[in-house]
Amino acid sequence: MALQCGIVGLPNVGKSTLFNALSNAKAQAANFPFCTIEPNIGVITVPDERLNELAKLVNPNKIVPTVVEIVDIAGLVKGASKGEGLGNQFLGNIRNTDAIIHVVRCFDDDNVIHVDGSVNPVRDKEIIDTELQLKDLEAIEKKIAKEKKQLKNGDREGKRGLEVLEIYLKHLQEGKSARSVPVADEEKKIAADAFLLTDKPVLYVCNVDEASVLTGNKHTRALTNAVKDENAQVIIISANIEAEIAILESADDRKAFLSDMGLNEPGVNKLIHSAYKLLNLATYFTAGVQEVRAWTIHIGDTGPKAAGVIHSDFEKGFIRAEVIAYNDFIKYGSEAACRTAGRLRVEGKEYVVKDGDVMHFLFNV
Repeated sequence: MALQCGIVGLPNVGKSTLFNALSNAKAQAANFPFCTIEPNIGVITVPDERLNELAKLVNPNKIVPTVVEIVDIAGLVKGASKGEGLGNQFLGNIRNTDAIIHVVRCFDDDNVIHVDGSVNPVRDKEIIDTELQLKDLEAIEKKIAKEKKQLKNGDREGKRGLEVLEIYLKHLQEGKSARSVPVADEEKKIAADAFLLTDKPVLYVCNVDEASVLTGNKHTRALTNAVKDENAQVIIISANIEAEIAILESADDRKAFLSDMGLNEPGVNKLIHSAYKLLNLATYFTAGVQEVRAWTIHIGDTGPKAAGVIHSDFEKGFIRAEVIAYNDFIKYGSEAACRTAGRLRVEGKEYVVKDGDVMHFLFNV
């Protein structure tokens, strides 16, 4: 499955610059609002050195990494929930994503216009939150009205559903996001078909100047403090540095550039690892002569569920899986050697797949 994240934020915070750097797509990046008129979709290869190490041993015809789709959504402004700017169109685009990457400007530069006249990441973050919450409030009000029409006397399940929706309504009216609503996980399914924007996991990206990329600055500290009670990830990236890395042709040049900047890895790596952690995702591998490939699953997925990521028939007809831990595969050097050493396991339908498992599925349809 391809993870899809939507990049949101106010105009001129560096969204399109970051998008271009991450995906090598060519979204227009300019110093004025609304330079992204259509949502741009880019594909980022998920960095995983384990894939390369497996390929060295298997020597496959091709290597297929897993990917993340990034949707660059035009800058939102105050009133977006009511259609201001290009609000309604882009709020709709966010609904289709798995997570929100909220880019916040954390750099001072008089040459880059700020839509509200000054750099204040906490205020900027709250503007976006408010617009998303207002849109969710509208969706919940519509759902409550619909449920009231359908509710029959004595329908206990329907009454509890309405009670849950009214908890959402009150929570949103208080200026809080749906992801923090005080209801049980099971009851959150009641509001699932409202596709609430503020129910999506959020990753805050502090876009900083080059001098602040290692230690942050007063703006990143203010934002981190403001979101400390949210179940969210916060990372620091310089979109300008990422843009410079993206145009370098060779891996050696990129490595040297990172070293000169005092960085261990590009910001894209941090972003993807944080997104995986936020969404409780893991990776397993298939390794054969035709291809060595990475597959994305949710932590806790069983063998059949993992097999279904390859093809639905694999899940329906799942019989068993042959499993080798990544470290064992690297240690013994091949599937055959792992089998001989007793390090290949046969697992059934209840097996919970581990991050890094090298798997071969047997199925029948």
